[in-house]
Amino acid sequence: MVKRSIYYWSGIYRTPMKKNMAYKQLQPVITINILNFELITQTDRFHTSYHLYEDQEQFKLTDVMEFHFLEMPKLIRDWKQEKLDPWNDVLARWLLLLGIVDYRNGTVYEDIYKELEEIAMKDETLKNAFQGWDLLSATQEEVLAYEARLKQVLDEEAARVEAELREKEALEKGMERGLQKGLTKGLAQGREEGVTEEKKATVQRMLREGIEVELIAKLTDLTVEQVKAIKQNNN
Repeated sequence: MVKRSIYYWSGIYRTPMKKNMAYKQLQPVITINILNFELITQTDRFHTSYHLYEDQEQFKLTDVMEFHFLEMPKLIRDWKQEKLDPWNDVLARWLLLLGIVDYRNGTVYEDIYKELEEIAMKDETLKNAFQGWDLLSATQEEVLAYEARLKQVLDEEAARVEAELREKEALEKGMERGLQKGLTKGLAQGREEGVTEEKKATVQRMLREGIEVELIAKLTDLTVEQVKAIKQNNN
């Protein structure tokens, strides 16, 4: 594994070298190895890092070569012995996320999942990762509902921006013409039409996906009757 890591490092380091380039233009390469087995026997630490140093005085030769080995079995062992603090250690947090499922041993660590789920309430990035996992494990109907909801959010956001643009255009025209009464009417009409048409379009897409009327009403904050009316008009 160590020789393989050096081999891959050397390829990435030398590949950018082209004709008429200087060696100092080559960029540092950092190799990160996440292992599902134990490799480094000289220490119990799950994360070890390596550089090139002078043998006697231990000063660094160069910063272009850097290797990291992250051994998941040692990480899980530290977790079980309560030596990790994923609440305050970002590296431990994300490595534990990778280690929740141990395919080699057929193990799923529910206790790790539950704690990370609590941490995700305060970590937006971790929360997004959990939501992505939920989507991957969802049923087809749940995926369709999720995508429809996402489309609705995007459509409503687009409608809001479009309404603001219409307001701005109406304001500019109203200022030019001095027609305050016409401006007020134009603003209201532009806002109302933008949201209504976009929501109708969202409902129509949901209907084409085969989503039930009651679920569409719940996702779009419309009544069942309104959704049925859109369905009827669409037919």
